[in-house]
Amino acid sequence: MKITNWLTYTLITTLLWGVWGAFAGFPGQHGFPETLVYVVWALSMVPPALFVMARAGWRLKSDTRSRILGLAIGVLGAGGQMVLFYAVKEGPSYLIFPIISMSPVITIVLSYAFLGERTGIMGVVGILLAICALPLFDYAPEQGGHGYGLWFLLALGVLAAWGLQAYFIKLANATMDAESIFFYMTVSGLLFVPVALYMTDFSRSINYGFEGPYLAGATQSLNALGALTLVYAFRYGKAMVVSPLVNAGAPLLTTVISMALVATMPNGYKMAGIGLSLAAALFLALQPEEPAAA
Repeated sequence: MKITNWLTYTLITTLLWGVWGAFAGFPGQHGFPETLVYVVWALSMVPPALFVMARAGWRLKSDTRSRILGLAIGVLGAGGQMVLFYAVKEGPSYLIFPIISMSPVITIVLSYAFLGERTGIMGVVGILLAICALPLFDYAPEQGGHGYGLWFLLALGVLAAWGLQAYFIKLANATMDAESIFFYMTVSGLLFVPVALYMTDFSRSINYGFEGPYLAGATQSLNALGALTLVYAFRYGKAMVVSPLVNAGAPLLTTVISMALVATMPNGYKMAGIGLSLAAALFLALQPEEPAAA
């Protein structure tokens, strides 16, 4: 039976990305560069893309509008990741990731202005709580101050790219099937593989054992499947609701899993983020469905 409930796909995406987030850093910690992790991720997109295309009878939307939207979605996502690699080399990750986490704000504004999306009071409260929760999971002021520079502009660029990507996924779903959207996302991700390889410092020791590419393959497969279910979530749900719910829910699950793994309590900021995320998820899930404006 085909699932058409936006909340089901949203929760599946949250689960997949939450688990992925808890283990995604392990390959890098064991000597497998993040740029090569990207390569593994791009390759992990291929099996689910082929699977859904096969189920759809290999029907690919190939008109000009579909190609432009599909490639734009993929380039914004993969290109944003490339920019992020450089940003974290230039600046502090504890400031960069909280900035990037605000990308749903762009998605919400664009969806409200151009897609006519609306929600009730519970949805509005949930969105605001999610936005407040997003930067708290990575915020760490105790690590000291850091001057603004190129890293700040790069972080804003990633924020804009990923906020626009989510908006375009919703926009594309009006005229494209989800399978075609994901196919173009996969192709775009593969196009950036040479860039990731070029950015890799092969002069350094690289772990090619189980804790390197194999562990990266396992974790990035969760990431790829989450990207697929996210496309379906946007297809059946409102972008202004799906985006903040996923972006707040996944870090929440990641934090809970990480707490269980290391048996430690998070700092006050993360605890606040957990509380706000739980409240946001409750409000967004309980908000009755309302039709979008024409």
